[in-house]
Amino acid sequence: MVTSNEFKKVLIKSLNLEDITVEDIEDDAALFGDEGLGLDSVDSIELVLIIEKEYGVKISNTEQYQNIFSSVNSLLNYINENK
Repeated sequence: MVTSNEFKKVLIKSLNLEDITVEDIEDDAALFGDEGLGLDSVDSIELVLIIEKEYGVKISNTEQYQNIFSSVNSLLNYINENK
């Protein structure tokens, strides 16, 4: 099972989120938009690739993207449920 802190470390490192620490990222923080991490569409593509590479989890159902990527917790839950 992937822990929240482990996942946040992977996010920070893989997406080169400079000046952000694990403690800065709230579990319910939005991944995209002005709230939360503020990731963009390019980051979303990278994130899908990172999840496949790091955890062996494919996200193939594009209809669920919005729910899966709504927050750190929702993405982490998806990874743990599909690992």
